[in-house]
Amino acid sequence: MLKVGLTGGIGSGKSAVASALSSYGAVVIDADAIAREVVEPGTPGLAEVVAEFGEGVLTPEGRLDRPRLGEIVFADESRLAALNAIVHPLVAERSGRLMEEALASDAGVVVYDVPLLVENGLASLYDVVVVVDTPDEVRVERVSRDRGMPREQVRARIDVQADRETRLAAADLVVDNSGTREELDDRVAELWRELLERAG
Repeated sequence: MLKVGLTGGIGSGKSAVASALSSYGAVVIDADAIAREVVEPGTPGLAEVVAEFGEGVLTPEGRLDRPRLGEIVFADESRLAALNAIVHPLVAERSGRLMEEALASDAGVVVYDVPLLVENGLASLYDVVVVVDTPDEVRVERVSRDRGMPREQVRARIDVQADRETRLAAADLVVDNSGTREELDDRVAELWRELLERAG
């Protein structure tokens, strides 16, 4: 089984690449989805977040108000570190279980979609690290258009992530996503052929 670490900054198109790889037959473990799962209402994770940040980070329905929490943590590194100290161990535990299930299922290629792979020094956990690379300005444009997030908030998130050079330095394979969706589809098809070759 080939263990692939897939990463890229906010707005890079990493999720589109993960989705395409899944359609080709890869088992995809999505760290973002797990991070949402571990703070669902009623979970110990959400209780810890509320204990740390207060009731103000909840919606009226008792769910985590992600935009509100994002405003707090992306403006203050110590608050971001406090959030990560709660969420990251929960994500690691859950993703470890999913990885074990993938091993048991005899999957040929397992893709672990993890936004902060470089920032958290996780490259050594994977056989291959794939970086989805997109110029920062393109990322700002995409996120503000697709998610309705103010540009300054997008830039604040980019600023707390690894810079482009650092991320590229960790890559075994790079997927350029500076162009159209059709061009990206072609590049992912090439990537899949390469991963299958490496999986043997």
